[in-house]
Amino acid sequence: MVSRHKVTITDIAEHVGMTNMTVSRALNNPDKVKVATREKILAAAKELGYVPNAFASHLRSRKNRLIGLVTASVDNPFYSEVIKAVSRAAEERDYTIILIDTDGSPQREEVAIETLLSYQVAGIILSPVSDAAAYRPAYLDRLRATRLPVVMLDRTLNVSDFSRVVLDNRLAGSLLGELLVKKDIRRVLTLTGPRDSRITQDRLIGLKTAFDVAGVSLVLEQRPGDYTLQPAYRDMADYLRQGKLPEAVFGFNQLITLGAMRALHDARVSRDDVMVLGVDRLPYADIFEVSVPCAAHDTYRLGHEAFRILFEQIEDPMAAGREVVISATLISSGGN
Repeated sequence: MVSRHKVTITDIAEHVGMTNMTVSRALNNPDKVKVATREKILAAAKELGYVPNAFASHLRSRKNRLIGLVTASVDNPFYSEVIKAVSRAAEERDYTIILIDTDGSPQREEVAIETLLSYQVAGIILSPVSDAAAYRPAYLDRLRATRLPVVMLDRTLNVSDFSRVVLDNRLAGSLLGELLVKKDIRRVLTLTGPRDSRITQDRLIGLKTAFDVAGVSLVLEQRPGDYTLQPAYRDMADYLRQGKLPEAVFGFNQLITLGAMRALHDARVSRDDVMVLGVDRLPYADIFEVSVPCAAHDTYRLGHEAFRILFEQIEDPMAAGREVVISATLISSGGN
């Protein structure tokens, strides 16, 4: 395989018979170079296939226009609208995002933060791999030492010194609990995130509170997972193999709900026999005329608010940290 030579300013300078300084000035400050000289250098750069170093240019500009966005799983439909919102809001302010997917790995998250710090980003929007109270990653002290603006999104670390944009998870659980009470359903299987996840705990509290307020008994079974499809499918299939059949299955996010539905389908269990409901809309469900009641959140607003707060803190380093809570809306007919 022939190795590809990276064309440098020195290569262009040798090609046109000029100094490196003149070539650099023509590429980075063209108004300071004679028109004929500039055109000759630009033509040579194009001919040789020169690609400017965007990172170096950004450092020379002394105005950092990079934003880090760290998510735990980009294949989660929840994050697609979040990423779109952050990207569009950043573009409006002439910022570019660097998106890093940690794939649920604390080690990758550590590397992601170090990478963004090395790029001297202006700020970071972070959705950590875990929101367990005991999760305290080593990079926390590094972030604090840099005094870099940080906004946590959805999942949050158990600290008080960073701004955050979160969902009202108790409300989401409560809305679906009220729907179950209304439909006279008592036996509920919950497919959740990890037991120590504060999001999971709050959604469970909301569900139980709805039954308590109504004075109705709840027969609840929890199968904890990791907010992804495959564990939910496995747990639902295992549950069915034991000869059990709940009145309702409550998926704690879109991927969990989809995993449960797939297991029910494979076991040939009619959805007329088991009600399926979950947190957030299933993407494109209406195309297949699938109706899944849900507690839906405005995830686009979630991302937009995260960038707005981050931008405020970039512009004013003394701005106080704050929290924005995104409420849920019950969609009893499901779909989009």
